[in-house]
Amino acid sequence: MALSARLEMKQGQSLVMTPQLQQAIKLLQLSNIELSAYIESELEKNPLLALETGHRDAAEHSEDRQQESPSSKEETLAAADTKIRETDNTSDLDTDFENIVPDASIGSTSYSGELGSIAGSSNRTSNKTGNNSGVTPNIEAYISEDLSLHDHLEAQLHMSIADPASLAIAFNLIDMVDESGYLMGDLEELTGRLGVDSQKVEHVLSILQTFEPSGAFARSVPECLMLQLRDKGLLDKKYQTLLDNLDLLASHKIGKLKKICHVDDAGFKDMVTTIRTLNPKPGLQYGSVTVQPVTPDVIVRARPDGSWHIELNSENLPKVLIDQNYFSVISKSKKPDDGNNFLNDCLQTANWLVKSLDQRAKTILKVSEEIIRHQDAFFLHGVEHLRPLNLKTIADAIKMHESTVSRATAGKYMATSRGLFELRYFFSSSIPSGTVDDTHSSESVRFKIRKMVENENVGAVLSDDKIVSILRKDNIDIARRTVAKYRELMHIPSSVQRRREKKMAMQDET
Repeated sequence: MALSARLEMKQGQSLVMTPQLQQAIKLLQLSNIELSAYIESELEKNPLLALETGHRDAAEHSEDRQQESPSSKEETLAAADTKIRETDNTSDLDTDFENIVPDASIGSTSYSGELGSIAGSSNRTSNKTGNNSGVTPNIEAYISEDLSLHDHLEAQLHMSIADPASLAIAFNLIDMVDESGYLMGDLEELTGRLGVDSQKVEHVLSILQTFEPSGAFARSVPECLMLQLRDKGLLDKKYQTLLDNLDLLASHKIGKLKKICHVDDAGFKDMVTTIRTLNPKPGLQYGSVTVQPVTPDVIVRARPDGSWHIELNSENLPKVLIDQNYFSVISKSKKPDDGNNFLNDCLQTANWLVKSLDQRAKTILKVSEEIIRHQDAFFLHGVEHLRPLNLKTIADAIKMHESTVSRATAGKYMATSRGLFELRYFFSSSIPSGTVDDTHSSESVRFKIRKMVENENVGAVLSDDKIVSILRKDNIDIARRTVAKYRELMHIPSSVQRRREKKMAMQDET
């Protein structure tokens, strides 16, 4: 059969991921912190976007914009056009967003955007440092930064080592120290990379292990404690033996450990007391890491009639608006065709961003409402009444895909009268019950196990088999291996180890 080129017309259907749909999917799965960073980047690229911060400031900024000379407006537009052409961030697609993602009816909410004209954007006003600028200076910008662990170690380095080759090794070893003060990495790999003798590296490391904080540059917990004991002048053969058998102390095998260390009860108690005064993570006292507090995306309050009031947290919703006044002013001014194209692209991008933010807010609220409807008993009575729930149940109820529900619950938090919970906390597998057509949430079963262990005493420590029998009395059909798995996930020791810990605690009290 001869090969030839020919034209054919075929009809078919396919799903195309347009840039607008990709943007909607991306915004849905972002957390509130990631969303704020994304909005800030969009505000810098699009002159028609504005962040609503106050009517008075916006009105003043709008007047300043309208009083600009035509030449300055054209210069602003030309600069923005050049910037946008350099980044090649234009799009001529025109897809109906409401046809891509179905609308969701919502109750009480704060929308993330609003189409229409606004007074202006105070986000792009210049921050002047003069006293008459009306801008409050950021005091936090003048606070000195905490001294990091690496800076503290490098400050001691130049007072202890002068040889250039040793300094190079020391700098590499400092880079291998984590925030807790432990030396991470392979010394043999470092030796081969630097082309030096392994004894030279060990010699430099022995010098660095004398630095403050005591215990830094250790490669294990026993070595970290050994360095601190040596710094205190307490390290002897008995302490070294205790540190070499630290796993026996963790498992509370006291009798065996005392026999190995050749000490009596009083001597062993003094040694353990000294060990407890040491710091297993000495590096954490330097360079405190800034922890970003978790803020809820959804707030749930109980109404007097027993129903639930559900609303989105307005503080986490960036109110992005489109500056129609600025668009109309620039459109009327004389500018080249490229400026027209750039301005229209900016308007289209701004419209899509605002719609995507609104749709994101509606989807999160709709998913939250359905979660609360399924987990009503949890909000009324507590964790023991948490029901089994999966993504498919919520997706079928709100007529969305499971992947959409998964994105809407990832990194989103709900503030309730019982605390702050991630939305994914309410999804848990089911455990069969002894009765027909009844199941229990795995999270509620773990809660029951934890409460049993917390309420046990030294004379009645519950084994896994005993926990299984108690749960089966409550119509929870669970296997022993499942109880052991849940116990390990909650970092609960075995019954033997718990009995030893309780006995040791009683001896310490006496």
